[in-house]
Amino acid sequence: MALPTTSPASAAAVRALRTGLRGELLTPGDAGYATARRLWNGAVDAAPAAVARPADEQDVSRAVRLARTHRLPLAVRGGGHDWAGRALVDGGLVLDLSALRAVAVDRASGTAVAQGGARAGDVLEATRTHGLAPVTGTVKAVGLAGVTLAGGYGLLAGRCGLALDNLLGARVVLADGRAVTASPEEHPDLFWALRGGGGNFGVVTELHLALHPVSTVLAGMLLFPLAQAGAVLRGYRELVAEAPEELTVMTGFFGGPGGEPLVYVLPVWSGDIEAGRPVIDRLARLGTPLAGTVCPQEYAAVLGMFDQVVVDGRHNEVRTRWLPAFTDESIDAIVAAARTVTSPYSGMYVHHFHGAAARVGVDDTAFALRRDHLLVEIGAAWEPGQDPAPHRRWARELSEALAGQALPGGYPNLLGPDEYQRTAAAFGPHTGRLAEVKDRYDPDHLFRAVAALEPTDTTSGA
Repeated sequence: MALPTTSPASAAAVRALRTGLRGELLTPGDAGYATARRLWNGAVDAAPAAVARPADEQDVSRAVRLARTHRLPLAVRGGGHDWAGRALVDGGLVLDLSALRAVAVDRASGTAVAQGGARAGDVLEATRTHGLAPVTGTVKAVGLAGVTLAGGYGLLAGRCGLALDNLLGARVVLADGRAVTASPEEHPDLFWALRGGGGNFGVVTELHLALHPVSTVLAGMLLFPLAQAGAVLRGYRELVAEAPEELTVMTGFFGGPGGEPLVYVLPVWSGDIEAGRPVIDRLARLGTPLAGTVCPQEYAAVLGMFDQVVVDGRHNEVRTRWLPAFTDESIDAIVAAARTVTSPYSGMYVHHFHGAAARVGVDDTAFALRRDHLLVEIGAAWEPGQDPAPHRRWARELSEALAGQALPGGYPNLLGPDEYQRTAAAFGPHTGRLAEVKDRYDPDHLFRAVAALEPTDTTSGA
């Protein structure tokens, strides 16, 4: 376990925060500190000098100014689901936004304002009674700001785009403590960078979001035996190649009730229900399902389907690839990995990018990959106390097996700190512009959520 360290700078910052912060401040020895430094990924072990839980935007500004003044490393925690542990920092200050989760819905305009600590489930719950839905990732517990700032692949991507495509504006506390509004009209360069550049430009305290008239969808999860994996994935390849925008389909595998890997297909049809039934019938015929059904249901319920595999406290490593499409080689590699998986908690999750998400102009946002593709998320998970080596090796070997068929770069939210060159490649033609925005709004590089934008990476050839 990491041991807390106290430096003169951190001690001075803590003293100043104790007298000026309206919210809660936790330091080593305080009740609640041990819990405050735990993340979803139990493998992350970092001991901050302090964890501040701001009560409002003014608290955020105060904490950021003090961190900058005392040159204290700073991390921002939203939902705490960054697998690489960037929401914590040894010996520094963690801004934990968990007290800022309020959501206000404007039904007339079809928009919502969510505080920076709101999770996807918070926004879903606030909007569902209005017959509206936000664009989020695929898990309710994940912080919406973290998902949105880097991309936000979800089950409405074909119809509504990525989460970041539905960001209308944001309140941001900058490195000097100023709070500004970023939108197409105000600080448009910062607004551009926030949509895909990650949390490298400030602390987002509010998100202004577009909502969509989606309530009931045709959706469900079909489970197939591993013996049918090749046929199911090849059928999936054919179906998504011609999928209408109303249909977004995930696939992959995870451990079944007995621990054996099962292939899943998760379609979400967000258009007219009757028009979607023939398309869904094709999915059911990809193989002989062991279980599962696709039926009309509330969209908010669909986002709970992965809750059982996102368990706090397990140890995790994530690897990722962008594939232009499944090839026979990539399908064979995935099936082989499923057969040799080292843990019943490990799995693979394939996100479907097409339709509205692919129609956004490449230069319109910092997210540069706007062609149809599949995002492969490889998740190795194991219980605390187990030897991590075989599980980490399994994830990395599958990633390497897919590398030959992959597009350059990868999804920044899933890339680890050792993959900064791939992160830079993910931004492609936008890397230089992002670095310029970074230097303008955070010249001292207080925020370090995306390694590819750091000056050390430039000198190392990233």
